[in-house]
Amino acid sequence: MKKLLHIFTLFLIFAFTAPALAEHHSVKNAGTAASAHPEATKAGFEILQAGGSATDAAMAMMLALTVVEPQSSGIGGGGFFLHHDAQSGWMQTIDGREKAPAAAGSARFLDSNGEPLGRRAAVPGGISVGVPGNMRLMEMAHQKWGKLPWEKIFEPAIRLAENGYAVSAPQYDWIKRLGPLWKDFPQIAELYWKDGAPIPRGTMIKNPELASLLRDLQKGGADAFYTGETAEAIKNAVAAAPKNPALITDDDLGNYRAILRRPVCNSYRTYKICGMGPPSSGATTVLQILGMIEKYDMGELYKKEPVRAWHVIGEAMRLAYADREKYLGDQDFVAVPVAGLIDKSYLAKRSGLIALQTARPQLPGTEQYPAGSPPGAQIRTAALSSEVSGTTHFTAVDGEGNIANMTSTVEGPFGSQLIARGMVLNNELTDFTFAPVKDGAPVANRVQPGKRPLSSMSPTIVYNAHGKPILALGSAGGKRIIMHVTKTLIGVLDYDLPLDKAMAMPNIFFGGSGLLLENGSTLVKHKDDLARMGHLVVTTNLPSKLAGAQKTEKGWVGAVDPRSFGEAVSELP
Repeated sequence: MKKLLHIFTLFLIFAFTAPALAEHHSVKNAGTAASAHPEATKAGFEILQAGGSATDAAMAMMLALTVVEPQSSGIGGGGFFLHHDAQSGWMQTIDGREKAPAAAGSARFLDSNGEPLGRRAAVPGGISVGVPGNMRLMEMAHQKWGKLPWEKIFEPAIRLAENGYAVSAPQYDWIKRLGPLWKDFPQIAELYWKDGAPIPRGTMIKNPELASLLRDLQKGGADAFYTGETAEAIKNAVAAAPKNPALITDDDLGNYRAILRRPVCNSYRTYKICGMGPPSSGATTVLQILGMIEKYDMGELYKKEPVRAWHVIGEAMRLAYADREKYLGDQDFVAVPVAGLIDKSYLAKRSGLIALQTARPQLPGTEQYPAGSPPGAQIRTAALSSEVSGTTHFTAVDGEGNIANMTSTVEGPFGSQLIARGMVLNNELTDFTFAPVKDGAPVANRVQPGKRPLSSMSPTIVYNAHGKPILALGSAGGKRIIMHVTKTLIGVLDYDLPLDKAMAMPNIFFGGSGLLLENGSTLVKHKDDLARMGHLVVTTNLPSKLAGAQKTEKGWVGAVDPRSFGEAVSELP
């Protein structure tokens, strides 16, 4: 059940899940696993109990989520992976973000008049599909940090695909909402609709075609995804799409590589916070927000004047996102001033734009929350990118203290709505900014062949003053991911809340010139106070799917967002 910590004994798990491996492994403390779906969490914990590493467990969760949460993530998409090595103390990150195929030029999302398409026109079908990256990511991660055989990691996902899993409430809601669209996409409708109606909650779904694909990958490795039958299925699904048919070639698939990237880290008070670099905007934007509020004693401010604390967070958010829209993109294609964006002196200047008593005024002819000029920045034009919340996050910590922290996605709910061998194909290319040029200047996140679209995915690991990891987390939520992670970090590091309580704090975001507050949350009672400070306040639904783990006196303890269907399982020493 949600928010409950499950303590499992080693002998019970061995008896029921891994008897064959019990003779070969002696594990005193299996660790913890947390994800947005109980079946995925069980898969990860099963692998930990079998003697697997945190990486093995995370990859088992990624595969299981392909089966049970196809509306959010899977091997038909991509992700970002953070790994902390307990022995060396090093943190490394893998970029498994999807890439634009060679046929994806700058006009891909423009209509016949040269105007940007609407999302409803661009998302469904072939033009939105990027070359998936998760299998190459898995391959690299397993080669570097895996302990169990590659084949073993697939077993839980294959069982779920062959034996079935129960449709969750969140999945049912998306199936029901997307039904009208699926009239043009019979393959996906065949999986999730029966007799003209969405499959009811609790119904067992089997996906034998996906099970066959997983068995091929189990035997043939990642190459079996990017070549042969699976590659043909991907190419054909995109080329024969009922809407927006497009081209992905053998070269597009065969040349895809996951990339080992340098983590982006910065200090916040006595802590070091690390995350993923571009094409993720997560770490830079999270660190910018924290850097701008660092001069305030947020814990004391929250106790005495919580409305002021939320105001400060909201102002820093708007300023940081302004920089995000202007400067962030795939660093292999554009010069991203990462060091300048998180430079302490620059952030102090940006923080100086925040008034403790009032929101920034909207003056005629000026931007209310302008982008700044960070050191090393080139001339850019701000242009909004677009992301929606079809994403998931999962965390694993093994008994040795290794941490695997991954955010994975197919972008929108059920991605492009296309199916290849039972898996959902992503619509990640709609994370690019549709207009390639604005005000005569190139947009950093414009579409280009071979480029990875900008992402808000924000897998994060926090280290204490002694350099020891104390927190790992991430979330779903599209562009809101950054704020879900940031408010949770503030909750733990500034307000001294346990991770699950920090996740439960109200969500906050912005839309247009409005400050968005989560419906039904305690933050809503401050609506009038914030309005009197000059904010245009709107209450709305702001769902999130945070998952992660926290180091406690008893050991690592997993946690999940109370808004989600997720579950955390931990075994303490």
